[in-house]
Amino acid sequence: MGITRRTLLVGAGSTAALVVASGAAVEERLLPGRSTLHRVLGLNGQPGVVPAVETGQLVSGSFRSKARLGRKVVWSVAYPPGSSASAELPVAIVLHGYSGTHANAFGAGHLGLDRFLAAHVDGGGRPFALASIDGGNTYWHRRSTGEDAGAMVVDEFLPLLAARGLDVSRIGLLGWSMGAFGALLLGSQLGRTKVAAIAADSPAIWHEASQAASIAFDGAADFEAHTVFGRQSSLDGIAVRVDCGTGDGFFPAARDYVAGFASPPAGGFEPGGHDLDYWRRMAPAQIAHLGHHLP
Repeated sequence: MGITRRTLLVGAGSTAALVVASGAAVEERLLPGRSTLHRVLGLNGQPGVVPAVETGQLVSGSFRSKARLGRKVVWSVAYPPGSSASAELPVAIVLHGYSGTHANAFGAGHLGLDRFLAAHVDGGGRPFALASIDGGNTYWHRRSTGEDAGAMVVDEFLPLLAARGLDVSRIGLLGWSMGAFGALLLGSQLGRTKVAAIAADSPAIWHEASQAASIAFDGAADFEAHTVFGRQSSLDGIAVRVDCGTGDGFFPAARDYVAGFASPPAGGFEPGGHDLDYWRRMAPAQIAHLGHHLP
């Protein structure tokens, strides 16, 4: 039997319906591929642009971290324009994402937070420093090996920054992806007396242990001990900002996490993926949020 024009039309209609139905299923989390669908359909919005401005000093160093089992960790501090490396400034700790290092925070080829900080201060924003450090792929909490990047930040990095003259009495926390989870977790552990503000970008969070990436936790008990769900009240008194792109695979969980606050945090959800384009677009608002709320 030959293929008629009617058969082709019916087949085309069925294919279109299948595409629409599949897209709806992805949006409702019934099928994987949300990030790919939004990217292919051009739904992620315009990419953020690192400002072409003159930055302040960038000072780097390293040490052997006891909390990270003797590993050599490298750190960098970005100062705003017009401030010396000995200036007594408030500081926000920057926590990188999975497979990243301290270096991913700064420079025009990376996230460019030093440039965004300079633009913030040039525009009249309150000056502060940004301090980034290597955390490995630990998800910024204690692991079964004994390695604890969160403890490294609190027990080793903050004293180092204080010795350099920075004000660590109440810090800020900024992170993206794995680092955003780390910022929310560390903020909940330290509380309002030590943390003034948090800016969490595209947090890598899951509702249940069975959904989580295998590298993120050492089993279900570790997940339950360190999930940020159900612990939003531990951030009371901290100025929290959470942003996530609607084309990000973590968007549904981030949306549900935000809904769990008694008072909605700053930030929100707009078109964007889990990538530099989105994180750069959010950077000005996040830097301004930290600048406004740091001591």
